[in-house]
Amino acid sequence: MKQVKAINDESSKSNIKYLTYMMFFVFAMTSDAVGVIIPELITTYDLNLTQASAFHYVPMIFIALSGLFLGYLADKWGRKTTIIIGLFIFSFACFLFLIGSSFAYFLLLLAFIGAAVGLFKTGALALIGDISQSNKEHTGTMNMVEGFFGVGAMVGPAIVSYLLITGVSWKYLYFCAGLLCMLLCIAAAKTKYPVTHKSQHAEHINLRSSLKIMADPYAMGFSVAIALYVATEVAIYVWMPTLLMDYEGSLVWLATYALSVFFALRAGGRFLGVWMLERFKWQQVMFYFSAAVFLCYLGTALYGVNAAVVLLPLSGLFMSMIYPTLNSKGISCFPKEKHGAIAGVILFFTACSAAISPLLMGLVSDLFGHVAFGFYLATVFAAVLTLVAAYNLLKDPTQIKTFN
Repeated sequence: MKQVKAINDESSKSNIKYLTYMMFFVFAMTSDAVGVIIPELITTYDLNLTQASAFHYVPMIFIALSGLFLGYLADKWGRKTTIIIGLFIFSFACFLFLIGSSFAYFLLLLAFIGAAVGLFKTGALALIGDISQSNKEHTGTMNMVEGFFGVGAMVGPAIVSYLLITGVSWKYLYFCAGLLCMLLCIAAAKTKYPVTHKSQHAEHINLRSSLKIMADPYAMGFSVAIALYVATEVAIYVWMPTLLMDYEGSLVWLATYALSVFFALRAGGRFLGVWMLERFKWQQVMFYFSAAVFLCYLGTALYGVNAAVVLLPLSGLFMSMIYPTLNSKGISCFPKEKHGAIAGVILFFTACSAAISPLLMGLVSDLFGHVAFGFYLATVFAAVLTLVAAYNLLKDPTQIKTFN
């Protein structure tokens, strides 16, 4: 395995952090703009909802597969090589959007983008562990990373909306993302990374050794918790606009901009999460925030769309620190030379949940005749996540397995 020697140069650490922040920003620009693009696809290609939703779940599936089957490459090849390859593939696929016009062609490019994200994201997540001097610093950095992701999630849809208003194709969003990603690729090549030294076991870092991590109870515990969280979050940005179409109260303006409010609170809350985690135990913050998310869903389930118009966007504030903190703690339970593999496993569960849970909500909604029934299912996800957070608060299972 590769033994990682930390960087002491604060300038290099700062460069690595901002490079990572921008990688997540660019990824969010494209991934969270899908909801604005899908209506255009339906009109242009005469698609039904199931067909158009492939624009969301195809890249998620390939992110999942890439994380699981290629995540170990960040440990075997090194963080720098993996990140550069991933960024280059992402950038090249984005540029190719301009020369094609068929829906199947776009899905093929999205598959490449998903595989690329799996590569550079696992490399970046492992790199954060390399430069973190403590578990607390690791968690704080992860929250900052997801804060930039939240900002990108607002910028991407805004760019698409502006392009469409001015009569320009949505495909230029990918061109812009490709340009930014190419600049990041160049910056990554010039950045000084932590020094790694191969040990006598380096040749044993392979797919089989990576998949063995899935048998670890800590890996599975954090992965399941993250899958539950993602199921509650994705429900908002995939199905909340459909739920709020039935709203006829005095807060029509909020119903109109509910998704933007959600993204804004989620992004702002992640920066707030950095502040809170410096002052409170992460187990406490995790439990109270998970419980608050559950109450937002429970209020929606009990009082319907009139409550949902306020509670569902508000849930973004409480969701803010859950994912980056779970991600950080899960990775920190393993030695640094395995951070690429465990990041890949967690990413696999993240992307699978992002692809499958909205589909399950859609099936339940179709079965019972209204999208509200899908949110009943999401309420169950939120309830189970709260129970997991309560167990973590009371038992603190990670106290004996932290490497940072």
